[in-house]
Amino acid sequence: MKENERQVMHIFSKNRSKPKELQVLSSLNDRIDLTAKEKNDLLNLEKGFLGEQMFDKWLATLPNWKILNDLRFEWNNISYQIDSLSIFSNTIHHFEVKNYEGDYYIEKDTWYLLSGTEISNPLIQLERTESLLRRFIKNLGFNYSIESYLIFINPEFHLYHAPRNPKIIFPNQLPRFMKNLRKKTSKIAYNHTKIIDQLISYHVPDSPYMRIPKYTFDELKKGIICPSCHTFYTAFNKKYLVCDHCGNKEYVTSAVLRCIEEFTLLFPERKLTVKEIQEWSKIIPHQTVRRIIANNYKIIRQGKTSYYIHPDK
Repeated sequence: MKENERQVMHIFSKNRSKPKELQVLSSLNDRIDLTAKEKNDLLNLEKGFLGEQMFDKWLATLPNWKILNDLRFEWNNISYQIDSLSIFSNTIHHFEVKNYEGDYYIEKDTWYLLSGTEISNPLIQLERTESLLRRFIKNLGFNYSIESYLIFINPEFHLYHAPRNPKIIFPNQLPRFMKNLRKKTSKIAYNHTKIIDQLISYHVPDSPYMRIPKYTFDELKKGIICPSCHTFYTAFNKKYLVCDHCGNKEYVTSAVLRCIEEFTLLFPERKLTVKEIQEWSKIIPHQTVRRIIANNYKIIRQGKTSYYIHPDK
């Protein structure tokens, strides 16, 4: 591992993962016809996640900072999500990242697309989350000040009638903003282990507001999807699967394990069996599926039937 990769892993106390809602919609998009609204939801989730990843690269340039990504809390029956949160000295820096693209404008504190379509005011969202976070941290017994920023990460974004608000960081301001944050690293670093552990322990993995359409096993198209072009593999080879569309070549074991992960994502209530995965993969022979599952999962025997679970469970 390269030195800069080790530093990035050290900085991020909680790494970012692809949201479950995005994973499920991406998978369904390959296997059924989503509605126009569902496809738009998928596009927005993809753009949002890409923007957060772009900002992660900026955060990784901050030495000696502790950064937690993609946090979700439920407190007093209120659920809220935080894109990125960094701790340095006795201050928590809270970042809300927007990957907006194109032209927007503001009139009387209301935000619009240039077409005139009204959108939610991201500043209100930022202030609401900051208020909830401040009360939550105080309730945990910590005394930290909070600085919140609304980060517009996409260089193709422009906002007409932009307010003079130091909490808003536009794309052309980001290099200077990060440079100023890096200047703070000359201060004495605090031990933040206790608050980091507490925040991670209260993290709720899945959003209660996921927009996922209803679906059944029978209605989804079966097969293993090429990760490069999202078409289905059509033929089995003992060692490799080769995509007819783009020529991508993948080990059979790797492809089947991806297939199993997708199956358990979409159908967490169904038992993981050789028969199920053979049907789900469509082109992989029964014996090959059995060998790969047996080598990578733990068997649970129930009388004449048996199923498998992840070895970590």
